[in-house]
Amino acid sequence: MRKNMQSTENTGYKIIAVDDEEGIVDSLSVFLKRSGYSLTGVTDPMEAIERVKNEHFDLMLLDFIMTPIHGDKVVEEIRKFNKELYILLLTGHKDLAPPLETIRKLDIQGYCEKSDKFDQLLLLIESGIKSIEQMNEIKRINNELSDTIEKLEKAYLDSIEVLRHTVEAKDPYTRGHSDRVAAYSVLLGKYLNLSEEDLKQLKIGGLFHDIGKIGIPDSILLKEAKLTDDEYSEIKNHPSIGAHILCNAEAFQNIIPIVKHHHEKFDGTGYPGKLQGNDIPYLARIAAVADTFDAMTSRRTYRDSLPLDIVKAEIERCSGTQFDPQIAKVFLDILNNHYDEIEKIKEEYNS
Repeated sequence: MRKNMQSTENTGYKIIAVDDEEGIVDSLSVFLKRSGYSLTGVTDPMEAIERVKNEHFDLMLLDFIMTPIHGDKVVEEIRKFNKELYILLLTGHKDLAPPLETIRKLDIQGYCEKSDKFDQLLLLIESGIKSIEQMNEIKRINNELSDTIEKLEKAYLDSIEVLRHTVEAKDPYTRGHSDRVAAYSVLLGKYLNLSEEDLKQLKIGGLFHDIGKIGIPDSILLKEAKLTDDEYSEIKNHPSIGAHILCNAEAFQNIIPIVKHHHEKFDGTGYPGKLQGNDIPYLARIAAVADTFDAMTSRRTYRDSLPLDIVKAEIERCSGTQFDPQIAKVFLDILNNHYDEIEKIKEEYNS
């Protein structure tokens, strides 16, 4: 391995040059210093990959024909962990440059032939720096917007949390129920190989799935005796009420289907929309299983929690009628083979 040549401390954009000819690196270093740039020079392409992996660089000048690997292989490795590095490929001869298809595939921003004069290279570097400045400005604006959106989401989330705790204060059963439904939904979503974004929606949707109970009279919500048909009809309004509460917040549009449709049944006999099969939003179908499981395994004023074997038998019996059969199958597998994860949730939320 040939030695490294490290410039004095860089106070601006960081450039790394990779060429297995030490003289080329020396020449680039001198020229770029005269042009106001600071450079890190590396003569071993394998070391260059590690340097980029462990240090921040804005722009890379990369020779194409090198040993032990060519420049396109260096880029291929770098793109596995760094998509943003601006790369200019240097070639000793134009006919030795990689095909245009390869340059595009590896997201190489440009290339030029080596020359005793670096005027063309300097123009490409200046153009690259301007592109990097624009990219950084866009990232800055996006970060500011993200921060603003996150603050708005948090403010709204806090407001809904107040309503959620108001519901829990009214109904002792609801206390802990929403947390468990959220946790069971996320657990089920993981075994269904859902994305992180879907898991996030399941968690928030589970927490607020019963928020509409804020609009149900206490005389009905807290009634210990059997509900009349009219009272049950009133209870069945809580998904629509919850969806209405959330409808004006853009940040929470994705959880409204969970809130509104977690009482739909796969055979179309549920509420409020009597949706059937795949017409029921997928995340709502997951929350429905989690919600029913927690209802069956929670102690109520009129009954004790049901034994696990009865709960499993009920979920299996209702597969294809109340529940999506594929989702029910995965949840039954969790109950049969991964029940320790269920117990952790129950313990955490004091079921």
